[in-house]
Amino acid sequence: MTARLVAARVSFALTTLVGCAGSPVGPSGAVVPGVWGGDHVTLTIRDSGSHLEFDCAHGEIPGSLIPDRRGQFAAPGVFVRERGGPIREGDPPDAHPATYAGTLTTRSMQLTVRLSQTNELIGTFALTQGGAGRVVKCL
Repeated sequence: MTARLVAARVSFALTTLVGCAGSPVGPSGAVVPGVWGGDHVTLTIRDSGSHLEFDCAHGEIPGSLIPDRRGQFAAPGVFVRERGGPIREGDPPDAHPATYAGTLTTRSMQLTVRLSQTNELIGTFALTQGGAGRVVKCL
């Protein structure tokens, strides 16, 4: 092998490794477990699903987040409104089916939450992989 060919192969291998190292998507195609945070939201991704904490609300996504080639995803889940003050025993949660849709880039995510039955927009949030969420819970 010529020195030029060896250098080209090493360069390609390093470029591939560096490009994959920061990817939030694992070999299965799903977003890897970890924490994403932003203003008014924290998203904790687990192998078994995801949990979200919002100001005065929380949510669950039972399955994996699997983005397409453009980094876009949509997943069904549940959005639960919270309220301040004491919670009465036997009081059912204010839970609603929701769609969690977004776009994923190397270390950032744009997430839109919408109630499925009414199409009510809960909000659009900017999250950073490994970032701390800034959430203020109802008291």
